[in-house]
Amino acid sequence: MDSAVAAARAVEAGHQVTGVHLALSRTPGTLRTGARGCCTIEDSRDAWRAAEKLGIPYYVWDFSERFQEDVVEDFISEYAAGRTPNPCMRCNEKIKFAALLEKALALGFDAVCTGHYAKVIEDENGNKELHRAADWAKDQSYVLGVLTAEQLEHAIFPLAETPSKAEVRAEAEARGLTVANKPDSHDICFIPDGDTRGWLEDHMELNPGRIVDSEGEELGEHRGAQAYTVGQRKGLRIGTPAPDGKPRFVLEIRPKTNEVVVGPEALLAIDVMEGIRPSWAGLPPVEVQNMPGTDASSEQFDVHVQVRAHGDPAAAVAWLTRTDGEERLNVRLVEAQRGVAPGQTMVVYQGTRVLGQATIDAAYADRATAAAGAH
Repeated sequence: MDSAVAAARAVEAGHQVTGVHLALSRTPGTLRTGARGCCTIEDSRDAWRAAEKLGIPYYVWDFSERFQEDVVEDFISEYAAGRTPNPCMRCNEKIKFAALLEKALALGFDAVCTGHYAKVIEDENGNKELHRAADWAKDQSYVLGVLTAEQLEHAIFPLAETPSKAEVRAEAEARGLTVANKPDSHDICFIPDGDTRGWLEDHMELNPGRIVDSEGEELGEHRGAQAYTVGQRKGLRIGTPAPDGKPRFVLEIRPKTNEVVVGPEALLAIDVMEGIRPSWAGLPPVEVQNMPGTDASSEQFDVHVQVRAHGDPAAAVAWLTRTDGEERLNVRLVEAQRGVAPGQTMVVYQGTRVLGQATIDAAYADRATAAAGAH
């Protein structure tokens, strides 16, 4: 529905618009009817009807091989390494604004136009920046945090200034688009029933192992460490209750020893995150631009950091380090957060602007800060 309205607005703005549906599965029929993802057979038919209504050409582009390699296999390998991946981020990065944009530019198109709720604006020097949408409740700038300056040059988001999703639905209905009342997609498209554990069991080898506390005492047995995620409470199936009677949470996944570490909720609190493979959505902060060319650390700069698509941004300071050519984006939170897992994406903001992102490699409580507080 969002894509259809975005296309309609692009047509009205005078652009020459072509509708494209991405075929991301070689066997789309295996995705059940009514799936809440975005790449079923019914979705392709809905897209065709919208294109017919708008009077624009329509094509289905087969990106299933790229999607399998860059999104599905990455999802499996990240879980195998004990991390919690975000496949929607990888899809935006590798498919919608890499493979799709590459093909579009090669065919002579100027931009990719999508129904994402985010905006691209220019600074006083003409540099493109990515910002939050007007409707913060539906803002999708987080999942676009992987976009680069070059990709922003070729991205159009016609829904950027729309004050509410309800207004977009009303517009779709007024335009006679059959998708006006179509539900939002909110599941992993290749796991349409939402059963991530069951899907992993079918696609990777899961071996039983120990569930232990932070002291190493065995509390039970799991069916496969990779099927758990940091912050998880349900499904642990530990026979004995905690000494204090409170629930236990997954604190850590140890793929090398095939162990799941559990403990009280308080131990989930972290205030330092280290991110790998950082990228900038436009020009990097001045502190990073002025960073020495050799291995070093940038000056710290104030940010807000978000680690989930619909999470609340948290105040923090950030700095970039470079060691042996490898860059890491480091963040220290003003207030500790819980349930942050390696593999998640942290997106850093200044005001409404998306500065960039990195994949969390480590998240922990700063022992030096804790010790200082104790004194």
